[in-house]
Amino acid sequence: MQSKQDDVIGQVAAIVRSRLAGQGAGHGYDHIQRVWNTARTLQAKSGGDLLVIELAALLHDLGDAKFHNGRERSKEFASLILKELGVEQTIIEHVGTIVDNISFRKRESAEPLSLEGQVVQDADRLDALGAIGIVRTIEFGAAFDQPFYVPNGESQKSGIGHFHEKLFKLRNLMNTTAGRELAQEREDFMRAFIAQFESECAGQGNLN
Repeated sequence: MQSKQDDVIGQVAAIVRSRLAGQGAGHGYDHIQRVWNTARTLQAKSGGDLLVIELAALLHDLGDAKFHNGRERSKEFASLILKELGVEQTIIEHVGTIVDNISFRKRESAEPLSLEGQVVQDADRLDALGAIGIVRTIEFGAAFDQPFYVPNGESQKSGIGHFHEKLFKLRNLMNTTAGRELAQEREDFMRAFIAQFESECAGQGNLN
């Protein structure tokens, strides 16, 4: 049974890798791999059906609205792939509900998430924090011509502004205890980075 599940996960991973080849701006297959790994780490602490969690982590961004003219298609794509692989309908429906309801933009209208959905959502949000979160913010800005830092430019969108507008709110949105712990650690790193960055921009430093 476990071998069959591993086979399905391996096939899904290969499909997702192929579909997302060349996709950047922090939403390529590297992002999927990190969310997948983090989801497994959280599952070990928080519980939940590991198969559902792994499949949802792998498929959660396959039809991201940012790359499909504002239309979220992850549930559609995930369901088609899992059906073709002969996955049980109950699992297909569970995974579909998760990937359709975990995005940050849909938080006001999202359906309540199962434990599995909460784990995957936490893993996805954690990938926007810490060292990876900083790199992804820079990558996104470069892809969409958004500056990382604008001195005295409070009204202009920037990477640093994104930290305060969205990323520093994520810790309080975590579902699981393990997710909150990791979020705190990663947020602390980002705040230390910003403090150092702004100090360097001001020409400051510790001189003897």
